[in-house]
Amino acid sequence: MKRKDLIKHITEHGAFLLREGRRYSIYQRGRYRTEVPRHIEIVDELARKICKDLDIPFIK
Repeated sequence: MKRKDLIKHITEHGAFLLREGRRYSIYQRGRYRTEVPRHIEIVDELARKICKDLDIPFIK
């Protein structure tokens, strides 16, 4: 999955960028927080974990 598609999906469900790091971007949705790596491609299993951490449905 492309990083930009994952970012678009999680922001549509209410997550917002908390801060940028060197290797990760931190996104938060309510009390849930997760790290999104700054790679162009993100493995589907990791994308599924990111969505689970933010309590949003995963769409492939």
